[in-house]
Amino acid sequence: MHQESTQPQAPSAAKPQRLPPGAEHPSLLAAMFRPGTPMLWVPSSYFAMALTYMMLTSVTSIMFKNLGMDNGKAAEYASYLILAYTIKPLFAPFVEMYRTKKFFVLCTQVIVGIGFAGVALAMSLPNYMVVMVFLFGLLSLVGATQDIASDGVYVTSLDSRAQSLFCGIQSLSWNVGPIVASGGMVYLSGWLHTHYFGHPAGEFGPQWIESWRVIFFIVAAIIIVSAIWHARVMPDGAKAENAPRSVGEAGFILWDSFVTFFQKRDVWLMVGFAFLFRLSIGLLEKIGPFFMVDPVAKGGLGLSNELLGLVYGTYGLIAVLVGSLLGGIFVSRRGLPSTLFILCCAVNIPNVTFLLMAMYQPESLWVISAGVAIEKFFYGFGSVGFMIYLMQQLAPGKYSTTHYAFGTGLMGLCMMVTGVVSGHLQQALGYVHYFWLVMAATIPSFLVTWFAPFHHKD
Repeated sequence: MHQESTQPQAPSAAKPQRLPPGAEHPSLLAAMFRPGTPMLWVPSSYFAMALTYMMLTSVTSIMFKNLGMDNGKAAEYASYLILAYTIKPLFAPFVEMYRTKKFFVLCTQVIVGIGFAGVALAMSLPNYMVVMVFLFGLLSLVGATQDIASDGVYVTSLDSRAQSLFCGIQSLSWNVGPIVASGGMVYLSGWLHTHYFGHPAGEFGPQWIESWRVIFFIVAAIIIVSAIWHARVMPDGAKAENAPRSVGEAGFILWDSFVTFFQKRDVWLMVGFAFLFRLSIGLLEKIGPFFMVDPVAKGGLGLSNELLGLVYGTYGLIAVLVGSLLGGIFVSRRGLPSTLFILCCAVNIPNVTFLLMAMYQPESLWVISAGVAIEKFFYGFGSVGFMIYLMQQLAPGKYSTTHYAFGTGLMGLCMMVTGVVSGHLQQALGYVHYFWLVMAATIPSFLVTWFAPFHHKD
């Protein structure tokens, strides 16, 4: 899930419910259609999580670019919004202490919906950019809390068998979010801008406010409707077995999880792996879409928002899903120790497609789509190894869920740091030289993968 790691980690689940003697576990098909099925709330809750995350950390960079912000600031401001999702393990124990998990899900979704509507209204103000950035910062904290609470409902409301049954539904639902946000909403913004409001597609500036205002009202409505739906169908969620009973106890658990994390054997090699495995992807994540929409004269490909949403946000993300599926099958058959370096190559080497496109600036939409799809497919294929490594090698121990969250948090920190500097580096180097830098950034990933330790059975 790109999700990768936005998926928050709740404390240990409540004890799994046991079936009566002689009763059989239901199949996924049977579980999907039984009364009170988790299908009523699992897909919608994970879609809402993903839509919020992608609108804040990815789509905002395109919007900033459309509104006339340069690449450096657009990438920097959008990347800062990843911070709350990176540090959410620090405040997850405190969410566990109060009320029910459903209460936090509903509150956060209502606030997110109102907040996105507030962003749309703020675009009418003279200093709208300052107000928007401030609102986005607050919404990122609320969105991270939504993730914690939604994961908590999933973990504590379903027994271990049901969690396994619905894991694929959960993952698929989360991945629909990026397609809707980076694909559908970006496409719609371009269509509104050119066909409804009648502005030229290739010019950036305040004239884009009209179309983006509509987009944020639409997203606000989707999130509010999700909250209303979840108020009717979502279970409350149970208290985790190790839920803290006071602020002091929550602080002690958090501190103890840090201490035990750094007592792990070869922990710094694993920390280096968690932080550096996606270094080149972090440099590419924000600049890839900018490269697509920048004019040819500036070294870009000159695509409209409509084509960007179609190529990058739809074809590319579908390629990620297919690659992730095949990558999981590949690892399950051959094991992680023998495949991890191959998976690292899959993540990093196909970045060369962007270098080739920057050098030759193809005009064919088929060629551009193929280049994006190749890079995204292998990114999905190889990223599976990263998540499995964190689960099997970094997480095991007293606080396995929290330590897994630390690993994904390190990955998020890498994405934030590289995103903050990526736009400024691209402006200084130009696209061709910048994509050479992206290729050079694959070297640390190869090194940390080669030396990554395996201390637990595959």
